[in-house]
Amino acid sequence: MSFLFPGFLFALIAAAIPVIVHLYNFRKFKRMYFSNVRFLKSVKQSSNASQKIRNRLVLAARILSIVFLVLAFARPYIPAAEQGTPGRPAVVSIYIDNSYSMEAVNREGTLLEEARRRAREIASAHSLNDRFQLLTNDFEGVHQRLYGYEEFLDAVDQVKVSRNSRTLAQVLARQNDIFSSEPNARKNSYLISDFQKNILSKDSLPADSPVSVRLVRLEANQLPNVSVDSIWFESPVHRPNQTERLIIRLRNHSGKEARQIPVRVTINGREKALGSLTVPAGQTRSDTLSFSGLSAGWQRGEISITDYPVTFDDRFFFSFRIHGSLPILSVNGRNPNPYLQAVYRSDPFFSLVNTPAGNVDYSTLGRYPMVILNEVENIPEGLGQQLTAYVRNGGSLIVFPAVTGDLNGLNRLLQALGTDVPERVDTSAAKVAAINLQHPVFRGVFEQVPRNLELPAVKRSIRYSMRSGAAKSSILDLPGRQTFFGEYLSGEGRVYLSAVGLNEEQSNLVTHSVFVPLMYQVAQLSLRDQQLFYTLGRDQLLETEKFTLNASQSLRLVSGKFEAIPDVRQTPTGTGVYVADQVRENGNYSLMLGDSLLAVFSFNDNRSESDLRYATDAELKGLFHGENAGILESAEGSVKNAVQALNSGIHLWKLCIILALVFLAAEILLIRFYRKGRRGGAT
Repeated sequence: MSFLFPGFLFALIAAAIPVIVHLYNFRKFKRMYFSNVRFLKSVKQSSNASQKIRNRLVLAARILSIVFLVLAFARPYIPAAEQGTPGRPAVVSIYIDNSYSMEAVNREGTLLEEARRRAREIASAHSLNDRFQLLTNDFEGVHQRLYGYEEFLDAVDQVKVSRNSRTLAQVLARQNDIFSSEPNARKNSYLISDFQKNILSKDSLPADSPVSVRLVRLEANQLPNVSVDSIWFESPVHRPNQTERLIIRLRNHSGKEARQIPVRVTINGREKALGSLTVPAGQTRSDTLSFSGLSAGWQRGEISITDYPVTFDDRFFFSFRIHGSLPILSVNGRNPNPYLQAVYRSDPFFSLVNTPAGNVDYSTLGRYPMVILNEVENIPEGLGQQLTAYVRNGGSLIVFPAVTGDLNGLNRLLQALGTDVPERVDTSAAKVAAINLQHPVFRGVFEQVPRNLELPAVKRSIRYSMRSGAAKSSILDLPGRQTFFGEYLSGEGRVYLSAVGLNEEQSNLVTHSVFVPLMYQVAQLSLRDQQLFYTLGRDQLLETEKFTLNASQSLRLVSGKFEAIPDVRQTPTGTGVYVADQVRENGNYSLMLGDSLLAVFSFNDNRSESDLRYATDAELKGLFHGENAGILESAEGSVKNAVQALNSGIHLWKLCIILALVFLAAEILLIRFYRKGRRGGAT
């Protein structure tokens, strides 16, 4: 046992006062005369024995009442195992989890309301000289300051539900920032949360930190929950009036099957598709909804489901662009190719532009999603460098070589692109031996594949070496797995390499049935579709097509009454729009340059909050390796006493006051009632 104020123990000398009083009885005796004392002898002996017992009990009661009164002023306590220096001011950091899951309810109300109450109780258990930090998932600058007690209570009242969620490692790192600025103070950390499993992270936590970490768990009623997990299109290519097939995946986070969850698709504020989906317990299920009738331009989409009582994850926003046309640049070694003209000019969606190899405007290459290098015999070095940069930055290049004896220019270009390189011209006749129907170029082209599919024949071709390290996907192969038409990844772009040119002297590819779907699909796959959606609090750099700003121009990110000015960063593949933490509400946002719409970005909440599974005590304790961390076990209705016991042990001053009053009452009772009993015996 220890004392907060041991100086008061000198007052124990006062316990000698009743001893002195009892040793020297200053009462004056009154002499009384009796005519006959023969009948008082036995009573006198009995009264003297009883008087001695009473006097000793009264003496003990007086001594003990004084002793316990002095001990109460000395503030005795039983020290806790993790207690610091008594009386030294402390810095107390209290984290309140204000994520979406804290909207769940229990018999105390919502978890967030209980968390605010627990934070007040923890603060009241500390000294008025202690300083407090309030930390939430918002990680705002105001949270990096220390409050007094009253200021802290006011700040707790302002805590609202946030769309952000943090891991334990992030929270503790944030708390350590404030602790590092107070090296001489005692440091206590409190984490008030429902401790969903998503709060656990693989990041390492401090092992032997001097900070005492206490976890205050809040328990919610078990609730069923189904959320929109993700979405994607069956095809990345979007054309006007085309049938779009949208795949929607729902996740059931509860232990009970969710039957016939209604799903609605809205595009630009108009309902486009309806469906329903049954999701087994703890699993995901996907459904495909189709819609059409969309015109060119940016499309703002929303998925909504009906799922009670947890509704924060029932809406999912997305956006995409329908291109009105697809520009294609053909760099020709000779005259424009009639077969390319016939393929692309039969569909108004494609816009084919022809240019000679010696007259290419390099500044406009980035405007074309796809460039065709058509039988250029001597590829200029400058053109090769520009095409390499074009592909590295995300462009698609199709190389139809000039099958001649001079392959030096082609060799330099393909080496720079990291593809297979030409070895020689092969004049032997052959036939394409394999077609990769699983490649995106041919996926969905054939409703039913014939047993004996007739493939293109070759009269004269280029034989390529199989270069190690080349990121190749075969599309059409000659015997011996030699490339006839293959895809290579290079930087952010793609290279499609053919073994023959576009003429009938080398092969019958241009007249074969696979030529049209091959050229259509490669062109459509060259469209770089923008990301359908972003996650709030995690994605801060948004990618869009390359654009430039004048000194007098500025961007605006707009949604309803919200407006922000983002930062612009040029990247190799386009333009990056940096929004930092300006966007805090889910929805569709328009990127405006003056009155012109540049792009539409969609933001959704982090779906990790939808998983209402909670970490066990063993999992939480396993995260901490030091002795200064543990789960705070609270008494019914309050954690104040538990916090006080942890901070300075078990306080005994109240018990001392009670015992002092008890012994004082015992003294009064002895003096009053013991005397009456003696008188009764005398009669």
